[in-house]
Amino acid sequence: MNGKSILITGGTGSFGKKFVEMTLTLYPQVERLVIYSRDELKQYEMEQIYSTRKYPQLRYFIGDVRDKDRLIRAMEGIDTVVHAAALKQVPAAEYNPFEAVKTNIIGAQNVIEAAMTTGVSRVVALSTDKAAAPINLYGATKLCSDKLFTAANQFKGKRDLLLSVVRYGNVMGSRGSVIPFFLKERHTGFLPITDERMTRFNITLEEGVKLVFFAIQSMWGGEIFVPKIPSYRIMDVATAIAPECTINITGVRPGEKIHEEMITETDALNAVEFENYFVILPSFNPGWSISDFTKQFGGKHCSEGFRYNSGSNTDWLTVEEIRTLIHEYVDATFTVREQV
Repeated sequence: MNGKSILITGGTGSFGKKFVEMTLTLYPQVERLVIYSRDELKQYEMEQIYSTRKYPQLRYFIGDVRDKDRLIRAMEGIDTVVHAAALKQVPAAEYNPFEAVKTNIIGAQNVIEAAMTTGVSRVVALSTDKAAAPINLYGATKLCSDKLFTAANQFKGKRDLLLSVVRYGNVMGSRGSVIPFFLKERHTGFLPITDERMTRFNITLEEGVKLVFFAIQSMWGGEIFVPKIPSYRIMDVATAIAPECTINITGVRPGEKIHEEMITETDALNAVEFENYFVILPSFNPGWSISDFTKQFGGKHCSEGFRYNSGSNTDWLTVEEIRTLIHEYVDATFTVREQV
């Protein structure tokens, strides 16, 4: 990525800020890094940390992925696009369905068409475990987005353009996620939990960014990259954060699953397992040899009936590991008032 020009949509979000931080650290010779988002206040606040005086390769570009003309202008001279912009709050998407469609589906198609128009060479789109067998609108819109990006490799013509997707689970400490919520609520003496059986995949922002870097470097076009990551039990998260709190079971919310899934049994028919990740291959002819792809990266096809599910995962975080991760990645001031 040194010497390249990169644009990230949703650049002022949790992922975007970590992506910018790690890109500037690992690829200091990046030619240009465009932070594209619609919130001028967040851009102002981010520029206080990453100023264009200190980092002259940075550009702050106000725009919405719903605006294709603005995307085209922003992508002029760009080599690589990372698409992280989305409406991702499940209840908000359920209540405002077409707003989610406009950002997550129409916005995705705008990114694809703008990339084709401007000569971008690589696009990596962020997905979510909720896109696998979706039961809520957010997951459904992200599944549509995934299909748009992978299928775009079929109608790009002779353009030197590759488009792929990365799909992973809950990002530890991201805005609106359960851990910051529990940290905020623990002073009340009560923690609301929708269902005590609930499990989730867990990934840190740093691991998520590294997966995107890997996809940019390794993509052949049309793949969905899925990392091998641990799961946690929601009750273990509550114990790690506030063991003295009383648990209130509130019931599963509309559109919420007990366990999340990143590869369904049907996906597994087209999935390949590697040492640290899986790849869901495109269902259409990708224009490249699947056997060559598998051999180059040392993979094997997933067995029939395989599912990658947070509840049946073989890798689990312990209570103490969850505490350690919170200290390291979420809240350096976090303390446990009563050890268990």
